[in-house]
Amino acid sequence: MHLLRLEGIEKHFGKIQALRGVDLDLNHGEALGIVGDNGAGKSTLLKIMSGVVMPDHGRIFLDGKDVHFRTPKDARARGIEMVYQDLSLCETLTVAQNVFLGREPVRRLLGVPLLDKKALYDKTQRVLEELRIKIPSIRAQVKNLSGGQRQAVAIGRAVTFKPKILILDEPTAALAVREVQKVLDLINNLKSHNIATILISHRLQDVMTVTDRVVVMYEGKKVAERKTRDLKLEELINLISQSKSAVRGDGSE
Repeated sequence: MHLLRLEGIEKHFGKIQALRGVDLDLNHGEALGIVGDNGAGKSTLLKIMSGVVMPDHGRIFLDGKDVHFRTPKDARARGIEMVYQDLSLCETLTVAQNVFLGREPVRRLLGVPLLDKKALYDKTQRVLEELRIKIPSIRAQVKNLSGGQRQAVAIGRAVTFKPKILILDEPTAALAVREVQKVLDLINNLKSHNIATILISHRLQDVMTVTDRVVVMYEGKKVAERKTRDLKLEELINLISQSKSAVRGDGSE
């Protein structure tokens, strides 16, 4: 049984049809890459999976059950987390405060709730160690971290919600080469925690490095699907660059 399955997903924005009957599946602990040019429908699809946008038609199944997401809270309750490209971190707060933002551990003194800093730091350290994330100090403000370190903090925060599925939107965009590899290592490490990942990226080499399967989208359709181990980078580039001839109607190989 697939962990996640989308059947016939369609979405219109006025006269623009962003998605045209997309079928997609994701297995437990699998890393799936979704690629395609701008306007292919990738962002709309991930917003539907994360509850930001509701589809006009189609069905979503999670662990074989028909589900409906009306808000991101609905998706989170079902075990789906998303890390957006802007990361949504508070730069003036520390690493630990960002990881448990809104869920800070408290202790009571004479009945008054107070932030339990020791528990906050201990829990954050535990999360980072489990994910093999190296940050100079969990007491450092996020604004003083590098791009790769910020990405790691955002992923660490998402993992604290214990997701079954983690959606990553351009996680290596604008990172230095040495930082890219650290983020890719972190994505690979998520498999050991049985977290399935969906990676949206224009950096095709990164997609080839960490995914098990790759889906290619074009003008709102899934036009190709390949196992990464059977795919060469040049072939993936050709699949993306195909124009109308790529839209065959069956959606996959």
